[in-house]
Amino acid sequence: MSEVTAAPPRPSLWVRYTSSSPIVVTVFALVLGLVVGALIIITTTPAVLDAWRAIFHGWDGVPHALNVTFNNVGAAYRSMFTGSIVDPQGFWHSLVTGKGWTNTLTPISETFTYATPLVIVSIGVGIAFQTGLFNIGANGQAVIGGISGTVVGSMLHMPTILHLPLTLLAGIAGGMICGAVPGVLKAYTGAHEVIVTLMFNYVAYAFLLFMVLSTPFQQPGQQNDISRTMDPSAQLAPLFGSSSGLRVSFGVFVAALVVAFAWWLLNRSSLGFDFRVTGANPSAARASGINARSVIVVAFLISGGLAGLAGVVQVASTTHYIDGGFLIGNAGIGFTAITVALLGRNKPMGIVWAALLFAALGVGGRNMQAATGIPLDLATVIQSVIVLFVATPVLVKEIFRLRGVSTASVQLATTGWGS
Repeated sequence: MSEVTAAPPRPSLWVRYTSSSPIVVTVFALVLGLVVGALIIITTTPAVLDAWRAIFHGWDGVPHALNVTFNNVGAAYRSMFTGSIVDPQGFWHSLVTGKGWTNTLTPISETFTYATPLVIVSIGVGIAFQTGLFNIGANGQAVIGGISGTVVGSMLHMPTILHLPLTLLAGIAGGMICGAVPGVLKAYTGAHEVIVTLMFNYVAYAFLLFMVLSTPFQQPGQQNDISRTMDPSAQLAPLFGSSSGLRVSFGVFVAALVVAFAWWLLNRSSLGFDFRVTGANPSAARASGINARSVIVVAFLISGGLAGLAGVVQVASTTHYIDGGFLIGNAGIGFTAITVALLGRNKPMGIVWAALLFAALGVGGRNMQAATGIPLDLATVIQSVIVLFVATPVLVKEIFRLRGVSTASVQLATTGWGS
């Protein structure tokens, strides 16, 4: 009589989910980023270090040091949360009294203001990544888009129903022109897109200075590198009105349309299918009859166009003019978009959440610096650590002992894009 081999026990729901879901890996990467940030606070805050040096001075030395440590770390992260999302006490006060809503909603308004152009440009970078292309020139494309949109928005005069769409289209056109150059060079000469797009950023910066210093685009009567101001008919007005004091604008709806377009393009269109096949396996794409040259050029046109749209949305939503440092400080929005696209795994909704996280860390970091004196650079460290762990999911799974690493995670960690 033959023995019946018992079936191996089925893994629990927790094990099955944590071993395959990229969301869990991203959440754990966020936890590790916050832990590293806490360690930096502990090792760089004089009050915490002094408390630990004095642990042998009395019987309550260790409890006191732990209390000081938790207070400092808690104060830092609490100020980041209240400065970027909401202060619970202020929210309750506004809810009960009906007053102070401007102060209560300002943190979340600033987060959405920062995230709006970041979502748009990151979607563009993510589409290029899906095609196996590195668009490192998104920042320059956003600069050109901002210039083009501001020229139309400040030097042409017409009703809002015509002026605003034309301004946004001008930004898209500027970004597409800037993106077409590396796309054509990549497709027809084999030039490496990383080098071309990276160097094209410097061309965009030089063109920006030329425009705001040596052309009629410069603000009349000014000697400084400041452009003309957009007409009100070309601006993206504050969502809650100018009198509200909240800067979040109708640009959030532009970003929402971009997210919907990207989802449709990548998941429901034949062009998006060509993008994904080309990015996953160029050889298979060629064998199936996909025109690789056309895919490369179109991908760069779309990626550059979205970067240009992000640039003009930035201007139309906030300053309404540009200067010689437009989008150049703090590494530039286009370079941040690369890490946001990575964190969002090049998926439209993933990019939305990643952009909101980065925006919250940036806005909250400024409030943390003002409230606790801890440098804003800590927020950058947390962002970098999160991206590091998201890019190495196998490492996260080993740290948290998550078994059954999925093939997709290993491939992302080891092969990267365009390989």
